[in-house]
Amino acid sequence: MSDVPLDPARSVTVTALRAAKEAGRRIVMVTAYDVIGARLADAAGVDVVLVGDSLGMTVLGHDSTLPVTMDDMVRHTAAVVRGTSRALVVADMPFMSYQVSPEDALRNAGRFVAEAGAAAVKLEGGAVMADTVRRIVAAGIPVMGHVGLTPQSVNALGGYKVQARGAAEALALVGDCAALQDAGAFAVVLECIPAELAALVTERLAIPVIGIGAGAGCDGEVQV
Repeated sequence: MSDVPLDPARSVTVTALRAAKEAGRRIVMVTAYDVIGARLADAAGVDVVLVGDSLGMTVLGHDSTLPVTMDDMVRHTAAVVRGTSRALVVADMPFMSYQVSPEDALRNAGRFVAEAGAAAVKLEGGAVMADTVRRIVAAGIPVMGHVGLTPQSVNALGGYKVQARGAAEALALVGDCAALQDAGAFAVVLECIPAELAALVTERLAIPVIGIGAGAGCDGEVQV
């Protein structure tokens, strides 16, 4: 896999990320929550800047991401967008902003694009979220999926720990990733899963796979 970056003279698009995977180029993704962080990431040539709901813990002082609101995320996303000129800005959809219904999810995803200027949104969940992903993508908003350790489900998962260690869980995760791709997701984040499983998913999917605590076999990595 090549470490040659994407063209620094061109704005990064979801199409460019797909081309990077096909060419074997690693994708670089970091989080930012404000103009300063966004400018530093953009100047360094980062491909994707994620405005993570992790800001609830890293910026706002909460114990989890669950208290983060749409207004919090729209405000911080707008700041990050103002600080970038090249990187693709992806906004995290906060807890309960997309789980109620596909229509509610579309409405909130639209806020990120219309009010904050985001290029795409990210949401957690696998096959159960396929219809929601399909609805948002049909409206012209790119969606990044997120499976494995999903922080918004930390209470159901029993804490922050490695996921999909067993055969049944691994098969379910592979199915979740395939469902997200089929629904139109342009990329998927794999968090805190065994490296061998992440490498297998990366090989099987046509869309970029970004790892976080998932080994070195993904198409790229995100630093939070």
